[in-house]
Amino acid sequence: MKAVIAIDSFKGNLSSRELSKSISLGIKKVFPEADVITMPVADGGEGTVEALISGSGGRFEECLVHGPLMEPVTVRYGILEDGRTAVIEMASASGLTLIPEKKRNPLKTTTLGTGELIRDAVSKGCRNFIIGIGGSATNDLGMGMMVALGAKFTDISGKELQGTGENMEKVANIDLSGMMPELEDCSFTVASDVNNPLYGQYGAAFVYAPQKGADRKDVRKLDAGLRSLADKIKNQLGKDISDIPGSGAAGGLGGAFIAFLNGKLVSGIDTILDALNFDHKISGADVVITGEGRIDSQSAMGKVVMGVAKRCKNKNIPVIVFAGDVSDDAADLHEHGITSLFSIMNYAMSVKEAMNSETTSKLIMKNTEEVFRLIKAFM
Repeated sequence: MKAVIAIDSFKGNLSSRELSKSISLGIKKVFPEADVITMPVADGGEGTVEALISGSGGRFEECLVHGPLMEPVTVRYGILEDGRTAVIEMASASGLTLIPEKKRNPLKTTTLGTGELIRDAVSKGCRNFIIGIGGSATNDLGMGMMVALGAKFTDISGKELQGTGENMEKVANIDLSGMMPELEDCSFTVASDVNNPLYGQYGAAFVYAPQKGADRKDVRKLDAGLRSLADKIKNQLGKDISDIPGSGAAGGLGGAFIAFLNGKLVSGIDTILDALNFDHKISGADVVITGEGRIDSQSAMGKVVMGVAKRCKNKNIPVIVFAGDVSDDAADLHEHGITSLFSIMNYAMSVKEAMNSETTSKLIMKNTEEVFRLIKAFM
């Protein structure tokens, strides 16, 4: 029996690594001699750094940066074995979870800390970057990030502007002459599974700013700011990022990487799986186990589960999915290569109990054991 575990974290509960350990224990209770391969995975959001560093070697670095409201935050990022590839989660420096709900306001937040992480990695010799941009608290079209890297944004009077959402409309001139010269030798692979354009009805502000604390008036102001700054970028830099799919990711950060750093937007999960050499590791596997906290029809939109299932389907490898919650419409995912879906909830419990890490660990181990007992019966 060869089993591969490639499961996403259950957000706010257990990490990918912790879940993998419990699942492995469940398998070993039924198949003690099984060859169990565990690969922590993520889709470009939370867990991306851990997944790549743990799965392919490398080291962790710590850096003190400015958080989304300019508060000091100590952030961890990774450098792969080659010493030249940095792995960064923008949410670790500029993420929504860093701000108490009452203080969330994308007019005031900045991506400055994300730029400071890049700057630190460049100073340590990194020239290739894998950046996950999920979970942002920002809507500044990357102004803060670029300020940290040496760019200047000035208003009509020549005053330098901080990189915040409310300042996008004020930008009259963009000066990139002071940027770190090393950036010319850098490549940026931006992991995101968001395909929104920069602005408009389906853009960064209208779709995502409300969950970051914006009211209707704020949303309109942010959308106008995105339009205005995008026009300046087009007129002064010759790059039109307004309709590029994914340019609206992370409050326009996706567009910023394209406009200022010649970045490439890619599927988050596919980037992670390629970096982990997933296709090779599943060769000869009898089964692959994956999952995430909640499974529904939206899981088909580039999430970990579907990324794993797509590759397994190409090799005719059965895929078992575990989740805390499986919605009724999740059955549609069977058409995409998922063999079976299981909720680990065995009995009625409160949300507090369900979110207890010890409870989750016990339930997923027990359910894994029962599933593999069934598999053994048919072997």
